[in-house]
Amino acid sequence: MKLILTQQVSGLGEPGDVIEVKDGYGRNYLVPRGFAIKWTRGAEKQIDSIKKARSAREIATVEHAKEVAGRLGGLKVTLRTRTGSNGRLFGAVTAADIADAVKAADGPDLDKRRIEIGNPIKTVGAHRVSVRLHADVNATIDVNVVEA
Repeated sequence: MKLILTQQVSGLGEPGDVIEVKDGYGRNYLVPRGFAIKWTRGAEKQIDSIKKARSAREIATVEHAKEVAGRLGGLKVTLRTRTGSNGRLFGAVTAADIADAVKAADGPDLDKRRIEIGNPIKTVGAHRVSVRLHADVNATIDVNVVEA
């Protein structure tokens, strides 16, 4: 099955890439979740708009990604959230929460889809989060979750 990716999918590609996958994977996973659309000649024209949007928010070069990683390395990110008893959070910290906290700490504007949280953050304290800035550059952020 030939598809056009609308979002980044690990191991497959970036938005705007035309990929070939097995029919079941495309029909049952990628298309229903909005990660891809079926390839047609008309949809081929949408690739240009997807790639323009991607280039506007993407970190284009490895040097720029390393510069952003350096800025993230020296950043103190504190996230205030509501907690219950024993320091447990109501819900979990999301990638969007972390992106907002980085922006509030005078850090770079990050795309929430590039933030990778290993285990769900559900407790108060210091946590380590990975950010995929470029295909060759990853950065880690130390996030301190405190009670609001």
